[in-house]
Parts: sequence; structure tokens; C-alpha cells
Amino acid sequence: MALLTEETAARLKRYQLQARAIVEGFLVGLHKSPYHGFSVEFSDHREYNSGDPVKNIDWKIVAKTERYYVKRFEEETNLRCHIILDHSRSMFYGSGDSTKIDYACRLAAALAWLMVGQKDAAGLVTFNERITSMLPPKAYRGYLGQIFRVLAELEPKDSTRLLENLHQIASSIRKRSLIILISDLLDDPARVIEGLKHFRSQHHEVLVFHITDLQEDKFSFRQETEFVDSETGEKIVVNPWQIRGEYLSRYSGHINQLKSGCHQYQVEYNPVSTATPLEDLLLRYLLMRKKG
Repeated sequence: MALLTEETAARLKRYQLQARAIVEGFLVGLHKSPYHGFSVEFSDHREYNSGDPVKNIDWKIVAKTERYYVKRFEEETNLRCHIILDHSRSMFYGSGDSTKIDYACRLAAALAWLMVGQKDAAGLVTFNERITSMLPPKAYRGYLGQIFRVLAELEPKDSTRLLENLHQIASSIRKRSLIILISDLLDDPARVIEGLKHFRSQHHEVLVFHITDLQEDKFSFRQETEFVDSETGEKIVVNPWQIRGEYLSRYSGHINQLKSGCHQYQVEYNPVSTATPLEDLLLRYLLMRKKG
């Protein structure tokens, strides 16, 4: 195995520390698992309280004691989460303090830490034009080191082939799971939705974090600028004010197609700017999963 470069080692340490700090700062008291109902095991009894499900009353205890007790259950490790991360060249763009890939990696690290901390199983798949790594979901803390190492070693390479990769990943997942896709989704929206449909057809729950940069959202360039397609290398020099209206119109159309398609197939779509504090995003995610 190749030794870590100094830069990669620094990234690895940063992801480990940030994931722990972010998650542990919000987990207390929020919930145990964001996914309910796969399997449970009996834990103990407690006295019946008004509003408790009648089906949980232990009638044998009632017969013996003439008092009402309900069974308490402890959820087993019931969530299998596949975090799918895009590291094509466009993900390495950033106009501010954070590139899209750095934000996405910190998000993936925090989610993995969250899942494993709840004794749920987390795995990681990375891709650009092809699948570059595939770590199956596991539920022990030591496994996080492998996930963080893959995240720390990601490099910009190639363009995005979302449809082909999503089909391949979906075909490899046999058990019902939570699928989390983290990508800038710079592909034909119809192809993106087609790939997500494959997961839904297998009854997976699908969550999408659409990572964007503030300049992609606002296009607030002020002077003549050279724009470079990070995936093809194509260049163009323009005055931003000449194309801003058309750009924002097309960009809005792209977003609306993604939203509409995700809604149609019951995929949870979350647009996320890298300007959003990651702690706020994770807290919103935790509260949303708790309600679900």
C-alpha cells in the first residue's frame, strides 16, 4: 500500500476530527436511528402509559401482576447506508473557502460517523467516469478509518457518467438500504433521474445532496472572465453581464428538472451550497430523519 503523502495525511486527520466534532455536537438526544422498522429485539418492560400502543402490552405480565406493562424493544443494527460520492473534475471547483469536493467529503465523513456511531452500517462508493472505490457497509468504528482514507486520497479526474455508474451500483446492492448520493449533478437531469429510479425500483430509500458553489447559484462575476469547463478543458472569455440572464435561466431549469424528477419518484432532493455551514446542514438532516 502506498504511503500517505503529507497533504493526504493532513486531509485524513481533518476529516476524522471534523466528522467527530460535527456529529458529536448534535447527536445527544436527537434520535437513535433515522430508519425504523427493519428489525427489533426485546429489551425489557416498563409500566404502561396512556398513549402507548396496545399491541405492546405484555398480557402474561398483566395476568400475573394485574398491572399493565408494555414490552420495550431495542433496534438492532438495521440501517445499511451506501454513501455514493462524485469526484469528477467539476467537483473540485470552489470560488470561496471550500471546494465542492472538500465540502462533499466532510459531509460524507460526518454521515459515516453518524451512522456507525448509532451502530448502523455505513459504506462508501466513489466515482467519476467509472467506479473508483467500493467499500460495503459495515457497522464498527474501526471501519471509519478506511472510509476516511479513501476520502482523503480522492483526486480530480475525468468527467461524470452518473447514469452508467448508478446502474452499476444499484445492480450490486442486494439488501434494502438507504442510498445517499453526493454530487454536483452536472449531467443531463433525465439521465440522473433514470439512474435514481433504478434504486427506487429496488425499494431503497434515496437521498440526494446536490452540492453547488455560490457562484454557480448567483453568477455574480463582475468583469471579463475566462470560463473553463473543468471536465472537457473547453475555454471561453466573456463579459458575465452578457450571459448572466441566459445562464441563470438555464441553471434554474436544470434545478427544476432535478427537483421534479426526484419528487416524481419519491427521492429526497436537497440542494446544498458550499456556503452553508456543514453543522447546520447536518442538524437539518438529523431533525428531518427524526420526523421521518
